Amino acid sequence: MSNENKKKLDTNSNSYTIIYAAILVVVVAFLLAFVSSSLKEKQDTNAALDYKKQVLNSLDLRNLPDPEATYAQVVKSEENVGDNVVYVCELNGQTKYIFPVKGQGLWGPIYGFIALDEDKNTVYGAYFNHDGETAGLGAEIKDSKAWQDKFKGKKVFGEGDNIVLGVKKKVENPASEVDAVTGATLTSDGVDEMLKRGLADYKEFLKK
Repeated sequence: MSNENKKKLDTNSNSYTIIYAAILVVVVAFLLAFVSSSLKEKQDTNAALDYKKQVLNSLDLRNLPDPEATYAQVVKSEENVGDNVVYVCELNGQTKYIFPVKGQGLWGPIYGFIALDEDKNTVYGAYFNHDGETAGLGAEIKDSKAWQDKFKGKKVFGEGDNIVLGVKKKVENPASEVDAVTGATLTSDGVDEMLKRGLADYKEFLKK
């Protein structure tokens, strides 16, 4: 059969377009899966390192040249408390306890770490983070070290072993309360609830 009698491929037909698009989708999907698989180990490593940095931030150990080494030196053990974990640390010859807490902000999840002195009642330091709070407002819970520093020295417990550490628009108990972030009432309320509910999960550990 001559070439003239061979049916030429119609590149303008619907079937050609569908087949071409299907092949392209498969190729792109394969490439994306390959890249994702190749980067996963590095992504997991970076995520683990970022978590350790946040833990150290609550001890006011920030912008370190080697956070991995500092973490290994400072964090002596991890104690399971129900579904949670407590980081037992040693800093300048003193024992510190770090408690992860999670909550809900205005636009999404918020979380943080509260470091307490050996008495398990006095805040040594705090660090908070978020997934999508408003820049310049709710995002200040992460971006403002000055605001995080206001938690230093605050007390966790009040009378009757009630957890009173929190954030208030109008501070009534300066021994345990911190001023809310200006213009971010709902995010601040989220931090307040996160602290009270989150620390309640550790109450048995805190009181023993």
